[in-house]
Amino acid sequence: MPELTREEVASWDEADPLRSFRDEFELPDGVLYLDGNSLGALPKKTAARLRQIVTEEWGRDLIRSWNAHDWIRYPRRVGDRIAKILGAAPGQVVAADSTSVNLFKLLSAAVGLGGSRTVILSEEENFPTDLYVAQGFSGLLGRCRLQLVPRTALVAAIDDDVAVVTLTHVDFRTGEMHDMRALTRLCHERGALALWDLSHSAGAVPLHLDRDEVDFAVGCGYKYLNGGPGAPAFLYVRRDLQDSLLNPIWGWFGQKGQFDLKLDYEPNAGVARFLVGTPAMLSLAAIEPGIDLLLEAGLDRLRAKSVRQTEYLIGLWEALLQPLGFSLNSPRDPERRGSHVSIGHPDALRIDQALIEEMNVLPDFRYPDNIRLGIAPIYTSFAEIHEAVTRICRVMSERLYEKYSAERPEVT
Repeated sequence: MPELTREEVASWDEADPLRSFRDEFELPDGVLYLDGNSLGALPKKTAARLRQIVTEEWGRDLIRSWNAHDWIRYPRRVGDRIAKILGAAPGQVVAADSTSVNLFKLLSAAVGLGGSRTVILSEEENFPTDLYVAQGFSGLLGRCRLQLVPRTALVAAIDDDVAVVTLTHVDFRTGEMHDMRALTRLCHERGALALWDLSHSAGAVPLHLDRDEVDFAVGCGYKYLNGGPGAPAFLYVRRDLQDSLLNPIWGWFGQKGQFDLKLDYEPNAGVARFLVGTPAMLSLAAIEPGIDLLLEAGLDRLRAKSVRQTEYLIGLWEALLQPLGFSLNSPRDPERRGSHVSIGHPDALRIDQALIEEMNVLPDFRYPDNIRLGIAPIYTSFAEIHEAVTRICRVMSERLYEKYSAERPEVT
């Protein structure tokens, strides 16, 4: 497979049933964008939608837009659209705040249901920010503690003290994917709740939160959902748990009878109780076009293409990059892999900088040695994968990376 010519690979793109979706995105000519797992590309319809909400709704209708354009329901409206991507029925997802804030809310809710159980369990490999939130929450509350174990020890650590297990579905460094269904079932068998971070899987991997009886989930809107930098995050709460939970951050959008403006807080019914403050309307409007494109393309078709593309990329690594000293840091088994492939090299940071500055290839770097090559199947082409690996080979053969510093920049 790796010996295929550019023309042969281009024929795969011609035969791709999803090829027309690439035209729905603003992608600069000459740039090979392999970082959609960190910041999704801009859907063309997003700019038009933002112009509409700024000039017609905010600009013309002003405060009347809360009713006239249903702004008041946007967190739930967008949440219900995201729910279709998550394999969830309506009324279980809201779009609001950031992933970190939503994780804090749901950790508090989960521990509140835990009774005498006092442990928040996670793995050492989890996304650091998720662990920071859990550390801060456990210290603030004073009656629970965070326990971290290696991934290999996770199953054995789910015991009678564990209130909630919080994990990231697809590992941010390697792309390794947990078996969500099996681990959630194990948590329930042992009396614990399961809280999943879907930031690297929502929009790239078919999800089945209702079928898998997931308790809680969070995720961001700016990666595969293509909602733009700082897009609102989302949270999911299983329907039968909702009215027994408390949001620890009491705000007027989570209050029952919001405009009654009572002095005492009474939580709203259902998942709406996890709202807090006034919705960020421009950002909420911006996320809708990307969600609609994913739903139109179909998550199963996107996943099938992603698997084929990551398999092709791994084949190129084996034939062309492994001899140049690159390791494969992602699982070979596609059932255990999300939609990005990580390759490792002792000079990964400098290679990454050379790719960006001289080759017009945009991946990203994650400590200590990972170059992440993100596949966003709704717009990534096979020809781009082929050309990106060709340019990596050039960076190595011409030793272009040697001119760059090994000191990490502020953003990688």
